[in-house]
Amino acid sequence: MDRIIKLSYLLVFLIIPFSFVQGQDVHVEGYFLQDSAKLGERVGYVLKSSYPSELPIIFPDSTYDFGDFEFLDKQIFTSFTEDSITLDSAVYWISNFSLDSIQAFKIPVYEVLNYDSISHYPQPASLALTLTIEEIPEELVFEQNNSYLNIPQAFNYPYLIIGIVAVVILVVLAILLFGKGLIKRWKAYRERKKWNKFESQWESSMQQLINQPGIQEADELLGLWKNYLENLTEQPYKEWTSTEIAEHLNKPEIIKDFRKIELIIYANRVDDNIREACDNLLKVSVGLLEEKIDKILNHD
Repeated sequence: MDRIIKLSYLLVFLIIPFSFVQGQDVHVEGYFLQDSAKLGERVGYVLKSSYPSELPIIFPDSTYDFGDFEFLDKQIFTSFTEDSITLDSAVYWISNFSLDSIQAFKIPVYEVLNYDSISHYPQPASLALTLTIEEIPEELVFEQNNSYLNIPQAFNYPYLIIGIVAVVILVVLAILLFGKGLIKRWKAYRERKKWNKFESQWESSMQQLINQPGIQEADELLGLWKNYLENLTEQPYKEWTSTEIAEHLNKPEIIKDFRKIELIIYANRVDDNIREACDNLLKVSVGLLEEKIDKILNHD
Protein backbone atom coordinates (compact mmCIF):
# COMPACT_ATOMS: atom_id res chain seq x y z
CA MET A 1 0.00 0.00 0.00
CA ASP A 2 2.83 2.42 0.89
CA ARG A 3 4.56 1.53 -2.36
CA ILE A 4 1.43 2.48 -4.35
CA ILE A 5 1.17 5.86 -2.58
CA LYS A 6 4.83 6.61 -3.20
CA LEU A 7 4.46 5.75 -6.90
CA SER A 8 1.44 8.02 -7.14
CA TYR A 9 3.35 10.96 -5.64
CA LEU A 10 6.24 10.31 -8.00
CA LEU A 11 3.90 10.30 -11.02
CA VAL A 12 2.33 13.60 -9.96
CA PHE A 13 5.71 15.28 -9.57
CA LEU A 14 6.71 14.06 -13.00
CA ILE A 15 3.55 15.29 -14.74
CA ILE A 16 3.42 18.77 -13.18
CA PRO A 17 6.88 19.89 -14.34
CA PHE A 18 6.18 18.47 -17.80
CA SER A 19 2.98 20.46 -18.14
CA PHE A 20 4.68 23.55 -16.77
CA VAL A 21 7.43 23.25 -19.35
CA GLN A 22 4.86 22.82 -22.11
CA GLY A 23 2.95 25.89 -21.00
CA GLN A 24 6.12 27.99 -20.97
CA ASP A 25 6.77 27.14 -24.65
CA VAL A 26 3.59 28.98 -25.79
CA HIS A 27 3.93 32.78 -26.19
CA VAL A 28 0.78 34.91 -26.67
CA GLU A 29 0.47 38.59 -27.58
CA GLY A 30 -2.72 40.63 -27.88
CA TYR A 31 -3.30 44.31 -28.66
CA PHE A 32 -5.84 46.69 -30.24
CA LEU A 33 -5.26 48.31 -33.62
CA GLN A 34 -6.21 51.70 -32.10
CA ASP A 35 -5.94 53.31 -28.69
CA SER A 36 -9.53 54.54 -28.36
CA ALA A 37 -12.96 54.06 -29.90
CA LYS A 38 -16.50 55.41 -29.67
CA LEU A 39 -19.29 53.45 -28.08
CA GLY A 40 -20.27 50.65 -30.46
CA GLU A 41 -17.46 51.48 -32.93
CA ARG A 42 -15.86 48.58 -34.85
CA VAL A 43 -12.28 47.97 -33.66
CA GLY A 44 -9.72 45.28 -34.39
CA TYR A 45 -8.02 43.17 -31.71
CA VAL A 46 -4.89 41.29 -32.87
CA LEU A 47 -4.09 37.93 -31.25
CA LYS A 48 -0.72 36.29 -31.96
CA SER A 49 0.81 33.06 -30.68
CA SER A 50 4.17 31.32 -31.25
CA TYR A 51 4.59 27.73 -30.11
CA PRO A 52 6.36 24.47 -30.98
CA SER A 53 4.92 23.00 -34.14
CA GLU A 54 3.95 19.72 -32.47
CA LEU A 55 1.59 21.44 -29.99
CA PRO A 56 -2.13 21.52 -30.89
CA ILE A 57 -3.00 25.22 -30.43
CA ILE A 58 -6.42 26.63 -31.36
CA PHE A 59 -7.82 30.18 -31.32
CA PRO A 60 -11.26 31.15 -29.92
CA ASP A 61 -14.16 31.40 -32.34
CA SER A 62 -17.47 33.33 -32.30
CA THR A 63 -18.83 31.16 -29.44
CA TYR A 64 -16.29 32.66 -27.01
CA ASP A 65 -17.68 35.00 -24.33
CA PHE A 66 -16.28 38.45 -25.24
CA GLY A 67 -17.75 40.14 -22.14
CA ASP A 68 -18.69 43.80 -22.72
CA PHE A 69 -17.53 43.49 -26.33
CA GLU A 70 -19.75 42.31 -29.19
CA PHE A 71 -18.15 39.92 -31.69
CA LEU A 72 -18.52 41.06 -35.31
CA ASP A 73 -16.05 39.11 -37.44
CA LYS A 74 -12.80 37.14 -37.36
CA GLN A 75 -9.94 37.41 -39.86
CA ILE A 76 -7.38 34.58 -39.80
CA PHE A 77 -3.95 34.34 -41.46
CA THR A 78 -1.89 31.43 -42.75
CA SER A 79 0.41 29.81 -40.18
CA PHE A 80 4.14 30.45 -40.55
CA THR A 81 6.64 27.82 -39.32
CA GLU A 82 10.39 28.24 -38.98
CA ASP A 83 12.81 26.04 -36.99
CA SER A 84 9.90 23.97 -35.61
CA ILE A 85 8.26 27.12 -34.19
CA THR A 86 4.85 28.03 -35.58
CA LEU A 87 3.41 31.57 -35.61
CA ASP A 88 -0.38 31.98 -35.82
CA SER A 89 -2.32 35.24 -35.82
CA ALA A 90 -5.87 36.47 -36.15
CA VAL A 91 -7.77 39.75 -36.01
CA TYR A 92 -11.04 39.86 -34.04
CA TRP A 93 -13.36 42.67 -35.09
CA ILE A 94 -15.40 43.64 -32.06
CA SER A 95 -17.47 46.58 -30.70
CA ASN A 96 -17.28 48.02 -27.19
CA PHE A 97 -20.57 48.68 -25.34
CA SER A 98 -19.12 49.40 -21.91
CA LEU A 99 -19.34 52.91 -20.42
CA ASP A 100 -16.03 52.49 -18.57
CA SER A 101 -13.49 55.12 -19.57
CA ILE A 102 -10.80 52.47 -20.11
CA GLN A 103 -11.58 48.86 -20.92
CA ALA A 104 -9.00 46.09 -20.37
CA PHE A 105 -9.43 43.13 -22.68
CA LYS A 106 -7.72 39.84 -23.40
CA ILE A 107 -8.60 36.49 -24.91
CA PRO A 108 -6.59 33.26 -24.72
CA VAL A 109 -5.35 30.59 -27.05
CA TYR A 110 -5.97 26.99 -26.10
CA GLU A 111 -3.47 24.14 -25.91
CA VAL A 112 -5.47 20.95 -26.40
CA LEU A 113 -4.57 17.97 -24.20
CA ASN A 114 -6.02 14.47 -24.21
CA TYR A 115 -8.86 15.18 -21.81
CA ASP A 116 -8.52 18.90 -21.11
CA SER A 117 -6.95 22.10 -22.41
CA ILE A 118 -4.64 24.83 -21.14
CA SER A 119 -5.57 28.51 -21.63
CA HIS A 120 -2.68 30.84 -22.47
CA TYR A 121 -3.53 34.54 -21.96
CA PRO A 122 -1.62 37.58 -23.22
CA GLN A 123 -1.14 40.78 -21.26
CA PRO A 124 -4.42 42.81 -21.10
CA ALA A 125 -4.82 45.39 -23.85
CA SER A 126 -6.39 48.76 -23.03
CA LEU A 127 -9.01 50.58 -25.07
CA ALA A 128 -10.11 54.09 -24.08
CA LEU A 129 -13.72 55.21 -24.59
CA THR A 130 -14.12 58.28 -26.79
CA LEU A 131 -17.06 60.41 -25.63
CA THR A 132 -19.04 62.25 -28.33
CA ILE A 133 -21.16 64.38 -25.94
CA GLU A 134 -19.52 67.12 -23.93
CA GLU A 135 -20.00 67.13 -20.19
CA ILE A 136 -23.03 69.09 -18.99
CA PRO A 137 -21.99 72.10 -16.87
CA GLU A 138 -23.28 72.41 -13.33
CA GLU A 139 -25.09 75.66 -14.16
CA LEU A 140 -27.03 75.74 -17.39
CA VAL A 141 -26.64 78.83 -19.58
CA PHE A 142 -29.60 79.58 -21.82
CA GLU A 143 -29.18 81.48 -25.05
CA GLN A 144 -31.47 84.48 -25.46
CA ASN A 145 -33.41 84.06 -28.68
CA ASN A 146 -36.84 85.54 -29.31
CA SER A 147 -37.02 84.88 -33.06
CA TYR A 148 -40.11 83.05 -34.29
CA LEU A 149 -39.57 79.45 -35.31
CA ASN A 150 -42.19 78.07 -37.64
CA ILE A 151 -42.99 74.47 -36.73
CA PRO A 152 -44.96 72.64 -39.43
CA GLN A 153 -48.09 71.04 -38.14
CA ALA A 154 -48.74 67.38 -38.79
CA PHE A 155 -51.69 66.58 -41.01
CA ASN A 156 -54.66 65.33 -39.01
CA TYR A 157 -55.67 62.17 -40.86
CA PRO A 158 -58.40 61.17 -38.37
CA TYR A 159 -60.22 64.45 -39.06
CA LEU A 160 -59.83 63.86 -42.80
CA ILE A 161 -61.37 60.39 -42.53
CA ILE A 162 -64.22 61.73 -40.39
CA GLY A 163 -64.83 64.50 -42.94
CA ILE A 164 -64.90 62.08 -45.87
CA VAL A 165 -67.33 59.78 -44.05
CA ALA A 166 -69.56 62.76 -43.21
CA VAL A 167 -69.59 63.92 -46.85
CA VAL A 168 -70.45 60.41 -48.05
CA ILE A 169 -73.31 60.20 -45.55
CA LEU A 170 -74.67 63.60 -46.63
CA VAL A 171 -74.47 62.61 -50.32
CA VAL A 172 -76.32 59.35 -49.65
CA LEU A 173 -79.02 61.18 -47.66
CA ALA A 174 -79.35 63.80 -50.39
CA ILE A 175 -79.78 61.09 -53.01
CA LEU A 176 -82.40 59.28 -50.90
CA LEU A 177 -84.35 62.46 -50.11
CA PHE A 178 -83.84 64.54 -53.25
CA GLY A 179 -82.48 62.00 -55.69
CA LYS A 180 -85.48 61.94 -58.03
CA GLY A 181 -85.65 65.73 -58.20
CA LEU A 182 -81.93 66.05 -58.78
CA ILE A 183 -82.06 63.51 -61.59
CA LYS A 184 -84.94 65.40 -63.23
CA ARG A 185 -83.08 68.71 -63.05
CA TRP A 186 -79.97 67.05 -64.44
CA LYS A 187 -81.93 65.71 -67.43
CA ALA A 188 -83.52 69.13 -68.02
CA TYR A 189 -80.08 70.75 -67.84
CA ARG A 190 -78.72 68.33 -70.45
CA GLU A 191 -81.63 69.09 -72.82
CA ARG A 192 -81.02 72.85 -72.51
CA LYS A 193 -77.33 72.30 -73.16
CA LYS A 194 -78.14 70.31 -76.34
CA TRP A 195 -80.52 73.09 -77.39
CA ASN A 196 -77.86 75.79 -77.00
CA LYS A 197 -75.52 73.80 -79.22
CA PHE A 198 -78.25 73.22 -81.83
CA GLU A 199 -79.34 76.84 -81.81
CA SER A 200 -75.78 78.02 -82.45
CA GLN A 201 -75.39 75.60 -85.36
CA TRP A 202 -78.85 76.53 -86.71
CA GLU A 203 -78.11 80.25 -86.75
CA SER A 204 -74.83 79.68 -88.57
CA SER A 205 -76.36 77.30 -91.14
CA MET A 206 -79.43 79.51 -91.69
CA GLN A 207 -77.32 82.63 -92.20
CA GLN A 208 -75.19 80.79 -94.74
CA LEU A 209 -78.34 79.67 -96.63
CA ILE A 210 -79.75 83.21 -96.72
CA ASN A 211 -76.47 84.75 -97.88
CA GLN A 212 -75.63 82.04 -100.45
CA PRO A 213 -78.74 79.96 -101.13
CA GLY A 214 -77.76 76.64 -102.68
CA ILE A 215 -78.71 72.98 -102.79
CA GLN A 216 -76.04 71.91 -100.26
CA GLU A 217 -76.85 74.73 -97.80
CA ALA A 218 -80.61 73.97 -97.91
CA ASP A 219 -80.03 70.21 -97.48
CA GLU A 220 -77.69 70.76 -94.51
CA LEU A 221 -80.22 73.06 -92.82
CA LEU A 222 -83.08 70.56 -93.12
CA GLY A 223 -80.80 67.71 -92.06
CA LEU A 224 -79.69 69.66 -88.96
CA TRP A 225 -83.33 70.34 -87.95
CA LYS A 226 -84.48 66.73 -88.45
CA ASN A 227 -81.45 65.35 -86.60
CA TYR A 228 -82.13 67.55 -83.56
CA LEU A 229 -85.82 66.61 -83.44
CA GLU A 230 -84.94 62.94 -83.76
CA ASN A 231 -82.58 63.14 -80.75
CA LEU A 232 -85.12 65.24 -78.83
CA THR A 233 -88.20 63.05 -79.38
CA GLU A 234 -86.59 59.69 -80.31
CA GLN A 235 -88.76 59.64 -83.48
CA PRO A 236 -87.40 58.85 -86.99
CA TYR A 237 -87.69 62.39 -88.42
CA LYS A 238 -84.87 61.82 -90.89
CA GLU A 239 -86.83 59.00 -92.52
CA TRP A 240 -90.14 60.88 -92.79
CA THR A 241 -91.27 63.13 -95.62
CA SER A 242 -92.46 66.68 -95.01
CA THR A 243 -96.08 65.58 -95.11
CA GLU A 244 -95.47 62.78 -92.59
CA ILE A 245 -93.71 65.20 -90.25
CA ALA A 246 -96.59 67.70 -90.45
CA GLU A 247 -99.10 64.95 -89.75
CA HIS A 248 -97.11 63.61 -86.79
CA LEU A 249 -96.78 67.08 -85.27
CA ASN A 250 -100.38 67.94 -86.15
CA LYS A 251 -99.10 71.14 -87.76
CA PRO A 252 -100.17 71.15 -91.42
CA GLU A 253 -99.07 74.78 -91.79
CA ILE A 254 -95.36 73.87 -91.68
CA ILE A 255 -95.64 72.05 -95.02
CA LYS A 256 -95.36 75.38 -96.82
CA ASP A 257 -92.21 76.17 -94.83
CA PHE A 258 -90.71 72.84 -95.90
CA ARG A 259 -91.66 73.60 -99.51
CA LYS A 260 -89.76 76.91 -99.52
CA ILE A 261 -86.57 75.17 -98.47
CA GLU A 262 -87.12 72.09 -100.65
CA LEU A 263 -87.71 74.42 -103.62
CA ILE A 264 -84.02 75.30 -103.45
CA ILE A 265 -83.02 71.64 -103.26
CA TYR A 266 -85.17 70.28 -106.08
CA ALA A 267 -85.63 73.33 -108.34
CA ASN A 268 -82.72 75.54 -107.35
CA ARG A 269 -85.17 78.43 -106.82
CA VAL A 270 -85.11 80.78 -103.83
CA ASP A 271 -88.31 82.04 -102.19
CA ASP A 272 -88.35 85.61 -100.90
CA ASN A 273 -89.65 84.46 -97.50
CA ILE A 274 -86.98 81.85 -96.84
CA ARG A 275 -86.02 83.55 -93.54
CA GLU A 276 -89.62 83.32 -92.31
CA ALA A 277 -89.75 79.60 -93.14
CA CYS A 278 -86.55 79.00 -91.16
CA ASP A 279 -87.92 80.89 -88.13
CA ASN A 280 -91.14 78.86 -88.22
CA LEU A 281 -89.22 75.56 -88.14
CA LEU A 282 -87.13 76.88 -85.22
CA LYS A 283 -90.33 77.75 -83.31
CA VAL A 284 -91.54 74.17 -83.77
CA SER A 285 -88.33 72.81 -82.24
CA VAL A 286 -88.58 75.29 -79.33
CA GLY A 287 -92.12 74.10 -78.61
CA LEU A 288 -91.05 70.44 -78.62
CA LEU A 289 -88.14 71.26 -76.29
CA GLU A 290 -90.44 72.98 -73.78
CA GLU A 291 -92.85 70.04 -73.89
CA LYS A 292 -90.06 67.59 -73.11
CA ILE A 293 -88.65 69.67 -70.24
CA ASP A 294 -92.12 70.06 -68.76
CA LYS A 295 -92.62 66.29 -69.00
CA ILE A 296 -89.26 65.65 -67.32
CA LEU A 297 -89.92 68.02 -64.38
CA ASN A 298 -93.63 67.47 -63.78
CA HIS A 299 -94.20 63.82 -64.65
CA ASP A 300 -92.73 60.56 -63.37
